[in-house]
Amino acid sequence: MNVRFLGVVAALLAGTAAPAFAQDAGEAEFRSIYKELVETNTTLSAGSCTLAAERMAARLKTAGFADENLHLIVAPDHPKEGSLVAILPGTDAKAKALLLLAHIDVVEAKASDWERDPFTLVEEDGYFYARGSSDDKAQASVWVDTLARFKREGFKPKRTIKMALTCGEETAGAFNGADYLAKHERALIDAEFALNEGAGGLLDENDKPVVLNIQAGEKFPQNYRLEVTNPGGHSSRPVKENAIYRLADALVKLRAYDFPVETNAATLGYFGAMAKLTPGTVGSAMAAFAANPKDEAAAATIAAANPGWNGILRTTCVATMLDGGHATNALPQLAGANVNCRIFPGTSVEQVRQDIEQIVADPHVKVTTLETRSEIAPPPPLSERVMGPARKVAAEVFPGVPLVPVMQAGGTDGAFLTPAGIPTYGISGFFANIEGSRAHGLNERMRVKSLMDGRAFLYKLVKAYSAK
Repeated sequence: MNVRFLGVVAALLAGTAAPAFAQDAGEAEFRSIYKELVETNTTLSAGSCTLAAERMAARLKTAGFADENLHLIVAPDHPKEGSLVAILPGTDAKAKALLLLAHIDVVEAKASDWERDPFTLVEEDGYFYARGSSDDKAQASVWVDTLARFKREGFKPKRTIKMALTCGEETAGAFNGADYLAKHERALIDAEFALNEGAGGLLDENDKPVVLNIQAGEKFPQNYRLEVTNPGGHSSRPVKENAIYRLADALVKLRAYDFPVETNAATLGYFGAMAKLTPGTVGSAMAAFAANPKDEAAAATIAAANPGWNGILRTTCVATMLDGGHATNALPQLAGANVNCRIFPGTSVEQVRQDIEQIVADPHVKVTTLETRSEIAPPPPLSERVMGPARKVAAEVFPGVPLVPVMQAGGTDGAFLTPAGIPTYGISGFFANIEGSRAHGLNERMRVKSLMDGRAFLYKLVKAYSAK
């Protein structure tokens, strides 16, 4: 660690630092790590990932990590967007490392809209509520806790275990810590493969685990701007040609459009497996679709049943932000919208832009591609080296629950590491019902039991991977 970091850690340990670890790897200590990380504001507007990284480093230092194995990485022009890389050395110099990846930044949260303070962790009715309670500070806290437990236990992994807590995953177009590490600290995070967010498990209506997923590939997130300009004028002399109206018409057309259904091995395998676990007409539709991907009626049934399933059937585009007008008493001279698309692998960013132009079918609506987040990452291989230990540990922790690979609609920082030569897989062991965790929305939450079960699962899984 650098001198600045040593000073920060010393101050944290001397002041309001974490208490010393108990002899056993208890749940209370994990809850303390989780609470501290969640309650450290890491929004882009007002928070500091660097502070969160420093606090997690202090936890690991208390657990016995040496200074040379704790690396605070802060880009000079992004002082509040730092990352932490922690290393637990392995005993086999020939074995490539395992990387544990999680982002510690969170989506903005307007406190006045929430039922509870979004930056105070509240446990209520079997859930933890707070911004980041699920996405992604649950997994980040588990990684810190797991490494601390290994250190306390004196566990000596054969392969080196690395952990990277990064910033910027939630802010497309801004600084991204995983991208920075891949480009500037590649040797520090080098690994055979990485474990990341991106997949959990599904609970039925009785809170019984149905399926555990492992993410192998993801759709590509891309923002486009739709913009209409107009000479404007006085609002007392309204005309039909109005920038806001024209933009609204374009967005209505986009809302009504469904991109064509697409498939790959992961999605067909997923729906084939889910058909056996899903009752009624939806399960029958999944079986029919897996057998015949051209079955449009089956695809429509699946898409209507769950927005998450719709998201892995096709490219999707949705309006997420609006701006327009310049005065309350003037006709608008400009109206614009951000459209966020999640592109099915195999389709280019430019092709989707052209598709939007055709859907809108209005030359007055300009469609522009905004900053591209990353390279389009190919799906990582589902080798037995990855799937074997995952299946074995899943069977131990969640007996009778199948482990099913899935391509996710959401984008993760795996998009930066997989192209850099570190295949990245999403797996957490966190189960949720069909509503999900409300990530990115109001009153984000994490089921208490799911968090504790996921903690147990990931601890065993990391130990299994690192022992070989």
